[in-house]
Amino acid sequence: MNIETRQLRYFVTVAEELHFGRAAARLHMTQPPLSQAIAALEDGLGTALFLRNRRTVALTPAGSALLPEARRILLEAALLPELARRAASGEAGRLALAFITSADYSVLPPFLRRYSERYPGVQLSLQEATSDVQVDELLRGRIDAGLLIPPLPDRARAGLDYMKVLDEPLILCAPAGLLRKKGPVALRNLPALPLIIFPREISPALHDAILSCFREAGITPAIGQQAIQMQTIVSLVSAGMGLALVPQSVSNLMRPGVEYRALADATPLVETGIAWRRDNPSPVLKGFLELLRTI
Repeated sequence: MNIETRQLRYFVTVAEELHFGRAAARLHMTQPPLSQAIAALEDGLGTALFLRNRRTVALTPAGSALLPEARRILLEAALLPELARRAASGEAGRLALAFITSADYSVLPPFLRRYSERYPGVQLSLQEATSDVQVDELLRGRIDAGLLIPPLPDRARAGLDYMKVLDEPLILCAPAGLLRKKGPVALRNLPALPLIIFPREISPALHDAILSCFREAGITPAIGQQAIQMQTIVSLVSAGMGLALVPQSVSNLMRPGVEYRALADATPLVETGIAWRRDNPSPVLKGFLELLRTI
């Protein structure tokens, strides 16, 4: 049986009044069609909801059990128009966001705090991932947006849009105690330690930017370990296995045995941006991007 909210509203009103005449008056209808509607509801459910005689009306055990559930359903039904309005305006729903590690130490935390204050009805699903993984997840429709390091690969440019969010310089991440002088350090004055770096296939722009710094300084570094997570790179540096160049925001990742230092050499800026599917119609995504444009 398909139960209509109208039938539940009639039932709840009669249950609260325990009088068909008063219930009909509350519902702005006459008593006969109300009685007929309750009888039809009971027939559909296969059980009596009220005990009736000429003088009294009382709920049966089935009626008593149905009453709180009927009230809950009516309340939820009353909220549906507002829920639909909020979803259409981007105020409610779900957003799946992926991000590179460095974003977690720069733009992401303060922005998410601001976004959650502005859109408390949106459920955020967060996933840390490298830029190449994010592109695949976006193309497959598994995430709504990704904070990554450009450029987008050729295979993704037809389907994805992109917006720059942040530029930051590279800085040195070195084992603590390695550097004797204070202040910015020149690459040519660094001890001959292996370079710990991102694999090029994971983040070609960052990989190439790091190597260009050494090339401009006339140095060919010996590449030691390669790692795809900033935390891993910093941990390897803290273990004395080499040094690294990292985006400036990574200095917020404090780790014993590590020292961060600005470079005296000119360094290219590392860009972080947001990518999303061009055909994604989500109002939640639209609100997210509009707020991100204001930072």
